[in-house]
Amino acid sequence: MNNTKQSIYASVDGLSEKIIAINDFIHDHPELGNNEFQAVELLTRTLAEHHFQVERGIVSLPTAFKATFTNKESGPIIGLLCEYDALEGLGHGCGHNLQASSIVGAAIALSQNLGDLPATVVVYGTPAEETTSGKLPMIKAGVFDDLDVALMMHGGDRTTVDGKSLAMNLIDFIFEGKAAHAAVAPEKGISALDGVLMTFNAIEYLREHVRPDVKIHGVITNGGTVANIVPDHAVAQFYVRAADRPYLDTVLERVYNAARGAALSTGSKLTIKEIKRCENKVNVEKLNQVLLKNAAEAGIQEISPPRTSTGSTDFANVTYIIPGACLRVAFVPFGTASHSTEWVEAGTSEAGHRAVISAAKAIAGSAYELIAVPDLLQEIKEEFRQAKQSYVMN
Repeated sequence: MNNTKQSIYASVDGLSEKIIAINDFIHDHPELGNNEFQAVELLTRTLAEHHFQVERGIVSLPTAFKATFTNKESGPIIGLLCEYDALEGLGHGCGHNLQASSIVGAAIALSQNLGDLPATVVVYGTPAEETTSGKLPMIKAGVFDDLDVALMMHGGDRTTVDGKSLAMNLIDFIFEGKAAHAAVAPEKGISALDGVLMTFNAIEYLREHVRPDVKIHGVITNGGTVANIVPDHAVAQFYVRAADRPYLDTVLERVYNAARGAALSTGSKLTIKEIKRCENKVNVEKLNQVLLKNAAEAGIQEISPPRTSTGSTDFANVTYIIPGACLRVAFVPFGTASHSTEWVEAGTSEAGHRAVISAAKAIAGSAYELIAVPDLLQEIKEEFRQAKQSYVMN
């Protein structure tokens, strides 16, 4: 390990009270997607105080931001992405408080230790990861196009990297029927709820005839108002996932046909509304190894292989544009499920605080290595080019 990394670690330690205070504030003031105003104010103010040029409300998203530190022109541009939205009714059960605080800490520590190296460090605040996804319009607007690499951190039940993620679509199936008195004149009504229930049943039959990696899960978000009125409006929301986009698209069409058939059978009208689309991750193993190596150098122990069971992330969409990798850092016992009260309770624990500081060191050390070793960055870009080509061909 070189002296600069030791200096980076020392900078993180010097910032530790500030980093932990950010973590705890965001944790204790949970905000839903696109409404993370307190978190954004704290994060951007902190970055501005440390000589980052801050742009708020980018791509017309009120809680998206971009904070840039340029040490010298013409060097690599490293993107550090963070999320800060909470889960409705639960709080920070996905640990985004750890992510935002550690990324800001890493960015500041890195900016203080670049010496004469030409480089630009950009922190992107990406809102609403749990719902509508700020990254998707940011991608569409070309916000990440100039980056050489993108790094992210996430809390977890083990320290590892994401070797893969599932492609995913989030969909609302909106059924419109005709209201009527359910006892006096049910024959005059068309039940939108029947369309929803038939969709669920049809999807249950579909499950037997798709690959094991496919995951389909849904809820009824609107099932009518009272039992003695035939529901004229009902909505089901589904996540549909698979290991790769081409196969997922075939499954999606079958799921859509299940809903279309339910509408035809009940005489209701159907609107299919796609809310969110995530790709499966383009994996760059060399970049993953850089993160794991720097995690070990930062003192993180018990590093695990990538998870065999995984979910979906809008960060995967970023990895279709540029090489990207996410370091997961343990702060809860192995096997503890995310989106749980256990994750919320651990967010400000001693283990949570250790994870934030360790992650800041590992992310900053990884970014420094990518800046200081040009050949390494070029090798990563070449692996990304080949990996992306194989994804497109498949």
